[in-house]
Amino acid sequence: MLRRRPQLLWLLVPFVLFLGAVPFVNRVRPVLLGLPFLFLWMVAATLLTPLAVWLTHRADHHRADRRADRPGGRR
Repeated sequence: MLRRRPQLLWLLVPFVLFLGAVPFVNRVRPVLLGLPFLFLWMVAATLLTPLAVWLTHRADHHRADRRADRPGGRR
């Protein structure tokens, strides 16, 4: 399935940011903007998650539109 829909890899970004990288960023120091680094990491991951979902959605619809334009294509 991934071979036919590689845009789904964008959905791995939130997983990696929230779970995969936490052991590496679980630090109190450095403190940035008065906040511990882990807290800023989680805020950044939360803000990037909708972007990853939007990119997946956009690529999936773009692919479906191209397929529908082909003769005999279906949506």
